Amino acid sequence: MRPYIYASLILGVFTLYQCQSYKKAATTSSTLSKPGPVDLTSSPLVPADQSISKMQVEDGFEVQLIASEPLVTTPVAMSFDKKGRMWVVEMNGYMPDTLGTGEDKPTGNIVILEDKNKDGVFDDRKVAIDSLVLPRSICLIEGGILVAEPPNLWYYDLKDDKPVKKTLVDPKYATEGNVEHQPNGLLRDLDNWIYNAKSSKRYRKQGDNWLIDDTHFRGQWGVSQDNYGRLYYNDNSSNVQGDYFSPGFGATNNNQRSVAGYYERTVPNNRTYPIRPNPGVNRGYMKGTLDDSLRLASFTAACSPLIYRGELFGKDYDFNAFVAEPSGNLIKRNIIKENGYIAKGEQAYKGREFLASTDERFRPVSLYNGPDGAMYVLDMYRGIIQHKTYVTPYLANQIKMRNLTLPLNCGRIYKIVPKGKKASMVSIPDDPGQLVAMLGSPNGYLRDEAQQTLIDGKNKAAIPLLKEVIKQTGKPLQVIHALWTLEGLHALETNEVLALLKSQEWPVRMQALTVIPSVISLSSAPLYVTALQQLLDNNDELAAPYIGFLAADLKPFNEKAANGFLVDLAKKYPDNAYVADAVISNLAYREEAFKKSLAAIVPDSGLRINKQLQKVITAYKNTQKNRNPELLASQFPKGSAIFRSTCQTCHGADGNGTPSLAPPLNKSQWVNGDKNKLISIVLFGLTGPINVNGHVYEAPEVAGDMPGIGHNDELSDEDVAQLLSFIRQSWQNDAAKVDKKDILSIRNKYKGRQKTFTMEELDSNK
Repeated sequence: MRPYIYASLILGVFTLYQCQSYKKAATTSSTLSKPGPVDLTSSPLVPADQSISKMQVEDGFEVQLIASEPLVTTPVAMSFDKKGRMWVVEMNGYMPDTLGTGEDKPTGNIVILEDKNKDGVFDDRKVAIDSLVLPRSICLIEGGILVAEPPNLWYYDLKDDKPVKKTLVDPKYATEGNVEHQPNGLLRDLDNWIYNAKSSKRYRKQGDNWLIDDTHFRGQWGVSQDNYGRLYYNDNSSNVQGDYFSPGFGATNNNQRSVAGYYERTVPNNRTYPIRPNPGVNRGYMKGTLDDSLRLASFTAACSPLIYRGELFGKDYDFNAFVAEPSGNLIKRNIIKENGYIAKGEQAYKGREFLASTDERFRPVSLYNGPDGAMYVLDMYRGIIQHKTYVTPYLANQIKMRNLTLPLNCGRIYKIVPKGKKASMVSIPDDPGQLVAMLGSPNGYLRDEAQQTLIDGKNKAAIPLLKEVIKQTGKPLQVIHALWTLEGLHALETNEVLALLKSQEWPVRMQALTVIPSVISLSSAPLYVTALQQLLDNNDELAAPYIGFLAADLKPFNEKAANGFLVDLAKKYPDNAYVADAVISNLAYREEAFKKSLAAIVPDSGLRINKQLQKVITAYKNTQKNRNPELLASQFPKGSAIFRSTCQTCHGADGNGTPSLAPPLNKSQWVNGDKNKLISIVLFGLTGPINVNGHVYEAPEVAGDMPGIGHNDELSDEDVAQLLSFIRQSWQNDAAKVDKKDILSIRNKYKGRQKTFTMEELDSNK
């Protein structure tokens, strides 16, 4: 990626003049009248102090500009510190042109923005860390900062806002996928673990050491939590996805490809309603991508789902999920409701959005709750948003036609507040009594910060106060945060957990169940066995999946009791999909034996427990037939590398596809059949639906489109041939290799083609 300085050597004076429109006073807007026609022949830069005039926002709200270039450039992630300052990630190296020239240059920064005169607008910039290559997320913790800089995850000890020591936490944080498909997020969750999107790892600091644990694979860009620590995420074509259960459970059986209650489609409606035409999306030429008015019909770049948790917006916004769509220049609002385990939602409006802009360069990429209850919006503010891996000739032409490449050194940060309500920045206190009181704040951000501050400070003086709070019954959210603060301080006792397991409030019982793996020991295990058995005997169906998950943590101390719970749960709830998968999560490599032992108790093969067990057994037996992946990687080194960086994130390391993203490659007739069809798909892309071995995959089950890589100048015909040979020989596929001459032949046959293929077209091309 071309560095910031290099990009401005020739056009520096011009672009700086265009971008330096930062204002000392906040600019606001309300709902505008219907926008007039948009000129599609150009896409001029809109000065920062005029940007809000291009927006429509929901009645009763206003948008305030709080930072812009040159104070901040290309912001992609941020975090507030205790003083109300913003630590912002600047990904300056992202896509300076359609080829991504110089993407590997160290031009990224972590900067600190401060509102020194306290007028609500940030007016001071300080570089904390520079010379980073495409940094993507941060997390402030224990006086230091985690920084995701693929492939590494670093921890910097800080002194006076400057790094004094650098520790490598994980050298394999992001070793696969391109910029659009690498881990990010670093969300510090209620359970004191740090979770990511596009990742199956979680992290936790313990003294000077870092724990790395397996968890469920989730999402693509951005991750958020609700008041109970359950996670929400999405992929680029999906509105909101999420977990029904606490995040640390259920990822214990590698034979189980999915666990009911995780990676659920929370809001299935993916329709979008921009207020300007959007021809500059990657597949804008395809039927269905744009509507009759050339506006984006459905998500293609959905990112950064945010569960709003501040009190400022009012009761109507409790449990609302906001989603950014930079390709459509909008932010969507969704309303989520709970029914038992299940959290499902719908779009708040039909035919309109919470916020939308007529400015094509408005690129909201990350949303955050703030200390003041406002919602914060990071706008990369640029023309190019698609990574080079997937840029089609159509999109490259759109970028060229409307001069979307430059300038590169812009960026805006906004906050959204209700009209007539004062959003005051809140500093996090040091006093333990004040912090414990803040655990009961109606603002979820402040509750989180109070918990983290107490833990980071190892504040032992707060322990007696916290122990008093968890005895209360009228403030469940404060009780929950006090519980996890005690857990983080290693001061939680078994008798306190047992008392909370008897709470009449389900959220409190839920958290008491969730904390058990942190506190169970040889001496306390019998007490937990008794408590869990009591919940089971009392027909607490909400607790049943948690009891199933917890059997894995109980097993090292009392294997007989753990196995007894699995049998009892299967017998009591044989047709409950969530309980069944919780039970199966304990059964790695003993699924078949458990199924046989269960036959006399639950003989009906049509019940969920038996059906889901058989599904896992069948999948495991199939994997035993797979070819040796290490041998294949040595035979096709380039093909293996391309698969890991470009294909694996959607199609899965095992080739069996990923829910909501892509169908299987393993044993697919498209892979093992006519090589010319496969080459056509990989070079030019595919638009769904597609029938794979008798099952029709289409949106929303998987993403509607697969982008082609034939327009990527970095991949030679030999590279593509190796990739396809690797795929056609991997897993249980057994098809002939592909030669670079085959690739060239298909390129020549479809020379000048931009459209992706459809299944019908491929089948007709005999």
